[in-house]
Amino acid sequence: MKNELIHGDALTVLPTLPAASFDALITDPPYASGGVHASSRQQSPQAKYMQSGTAQLHADFVGDERDQRSHLAWMRLWLVECSRVLKDGAPVLLFTDWRQLPLTTDALQCAGFTWRGVAVWDKTEGVRPQLGRFRNQAEYVVWGSKGNMPLGRRAPVLPGVIRESVRKADKHHMTGKPTDLMRQLVRICEEGGRILDPFAGSGTTLVAAELEGYNWTGIEMTGHYHDVARSRLTCTP
Repeated sequence: MKNELIHGDALTVLPTLPAASFDALITDPPYASGGVHASSRQQSPQAKYMQSGTAQLHADFVGDERDQRSHLAWMRLWLVECSRVLKDGAPVLLFTDWRQLPLTTDALQCAGFTWRGVAVWDKTEGVRPQLGRFRNQAEYVVWGSKGNMPLGRRAPVLPGVIRESVRKADKHHMTGKPTDLMRQLVRICEEGGRILDPFAGSGTTLVAAELEGYNWTGIEMTGHYHDVARSRLTCTP
């Protein structure tokens, strides 16, 4: 398989991919978070994730408005398809936030994967503080594997906490992750392996995979972000 960025819905595209053809699943799906109540979650990503009065620097994206039960059902649907296209023993990394952390661990297991832990992305003290409250400076990577995960895999030991700040010049999506963060995470894939990202966004996971010497396939539904990812990948050495 050649490296490929596909414009489409993951639930439509995943069934067309060959079985047992990927060595890792690393993705940052919509969280359907940003609010305690259903009415809050159904707002646009701009309203949920950006500070009031902040200029909109990045386009909105779709699929972030589900309630808890429908979000869990949706995650299980695409994770089951991912299981089909992953090789036995392949690692699975799913980004989430504190609100959806329990749901994400449930979804991973509902789809038949083995849950192995939670890694932490420390976004540093640069996030907006609120007096009398803990800084909301972490997001999480729920990780597991398709069945057994041999200790002799051709991959290094990864840190359980990765401290990387969000830099404006490196942020190409409203909820984009730092490239240096993703360069560390993709190393969980075996050397020479192929990484699947069914929610590619602005393509940071794919860029990191390219820079670290992995093969990759990405899927992105939002046309604007598909174009951003394609442009970034074209410029990646």
